[in-house]
Amino acid sequence: METTELLKKVRKVELKTRGLSKHLFTGSYHSAFKGRGMLFSEVRLYQYGDDVRTIDWNVSARTGAPHVKIFEEERELTILLLVDVSGSSFFGTTGVSKQDRLIEICASLAFSAVSNNDKVGLLLFSDKPDLFIPPQKGRQHVLRIIRELVNVGVSDRGTNFSAAFQFTQNVMKKRTVCFVLSDFQASAYESSLRILARRHDFIGLQCWDPLERVLPNVGLLQVHDPESGDVRWIDTTDPDMRRWHTQRFDQHQHQTQALFRRAGADFLSIPTTESYIHALLKFFEQRRTHL
Repeated sequence: METTELLKKVRKVELKTRGLSKHLFTGSYHSAFKGRGMLFSEVRLYQYGDDVRTIDWNVSARTGAPHVKIFEEERELTILLLVDVSGSSFFGTTGVSKQDRLIEICASLAFSAVSNNDKVGLLLFSDKPDLFIPPQKGRQHVLRIIRELVNVGVSDRGTNFSAAFQFTQNVMKKRTVCFVLSDFQASAYESSLRILARRHDFIGLQCWDPLERVLPNVGLLQVHDPESGDVRWIDTTDPDMRRWHTQRFDQHQHQTQALFRRAGADFLSIPTTESYIHALLKFFEQRRTHL
């Protein structure tokens, strides 16, 4: 992609998502994730009702008056965005591809992170880890993340979640909030997901196109699998074919949600025709009430 065109697209994404994250996500995002622990803040005089277990006996002995230790939550988090850039993620029939929507969600999450003084990093993956940007803070760092996302070319490669999860396990030694953004058109990754979710706070964010669930009645339709290269014709006038198509999608959704639930991870599914803003706000609120 030409540099001028790339910068225009990055600026467009920034303008659309930065304001949203500042005005809508910041408070919800802040309350949806726990900090890493409690840090010592100060010592003050004991007050009626204070927990006696917080008494600082050394200071109390030195001053001749009971003092207690005050602790505050360590709020700084590390966020890692794992983004699927395999062939199927570029599919779209509603004027916006799944990849376009995932870029906007990533940008919104990244700006929310830096607004809360958190670090944010990026892992692009397909059939292997393609690009890793270590977590850092600041607007310029977020713009670099957006630039890499926007500059991803259309791929014909498949999806290997296990390789991406193993890479994450190797490079992220401290507890991290991991968002994996994908259409989740893959299988055989439950074991690696479970291992990763035991150490990190793990959230799956799925984006899907309506045509992937409901086939229109448009006669013979040629379909192409961008990852395998397979091409075939299907008869959309056949109601059994359309019913089977929907059932297959729903079954895969159910299996994916169950897989994340067994692993102790969260899962959020957002079609490209619905507002990811409302979906994320609702998700953050649900997490906050369950903390």
